[in-house]
Order: sequence, then C-alpha cells, then structure tokens
Amino acid sequence: MELVGTISSILKNKTGNVWKISPDATVFEAIKLMADKDIGALLVTEGEKLLGVVSERDYARKVAIKGRSSKETLVREILPNPIIYATPDHTVGECMRIMTEKRVRHLPVLKSEQIMGVVSIGDLVNWTISTQSETISQLENYIAGQYPG
Repeated sequence: MELVGTISSILKNKTGNVWKISPDATVFEAIKLMADKDIGALLVTEGEKLLGVVSERDYARKVAIKGRSSKETLVREILPNPIIYATPDHTVGECMRIMTEKRVRHLPVLKSEQIMGVVSIGDLVNWTISTQSETISQLENYIAGQYPG
C-alpha cells in the first residue's frame, strides 16, 4: 500500500502547540519541559529560526550516559546536525522513509523556513491505521452492495 497522504493533511487534524526551547537553555530545562508537556522532543529555535530538534534520546546518549550534568549542559551542545525536516507536501511514505533512515521520531515541518508544525512517528502510524480502516470499511460496504451509484 502506497502511503500518499500528505503531511499537510496530518497537520490539519493535529491539535495542540508546537513546543520550542532556546539553544541557550539547559538540558535540564528541556527535559523538564518535555516531562511537563508529556512529549518526547522539542524544537530548538532562535527567534523563528529552526536550529534543530532535541529529544529524550539526545539527553540519554549525550548527557546521562556520558556523565555530564543536565543542569550545566546547554541544549546547543547536544543538538544533532544537520536539521532533518519535512515539508507539507511530503507524503506519509516519504516521511516514514526519512524517519527510518535518519533514526528520528520527530520531524519538524517547514514551508519556506517557516515552522508549520511537527509530526511524530506515532502521527504517521495513526494516519496509516485510520486510512487502512477506512479502506476496509469501504470495501466491506462495496461487497455488501452498499455503495453509491
């Protein structure tokens, strides 16, 4: 099954805020904000410019395991490079490939460098399940003779 729905359609159905943090914040502040908002990643921005995404995984691998202090380490020190992102026109399938190849779970969505939102692997999986359920329902109705026309 080709996953051709666009990321813009997923963003239209998402509610909630895009959570951001400054690169000069401490990793402790970032982890605390993630815990408070029950999210796994934050966009790192300077003004409206996206610098990257910091995640719980970055904290675990670049701070905790290395014995660094989260209260003394700045977010900019653990920021992954390069910035990995999608556009609203990317398909769900393309984003799944990007996330798998780059081993990321969150993709900022940019349009002409403007932040439009964030999609997670969970968003993509939920879209896929919903689309498949809808297709199955339409096929069942067709087989049962309950189709228009």
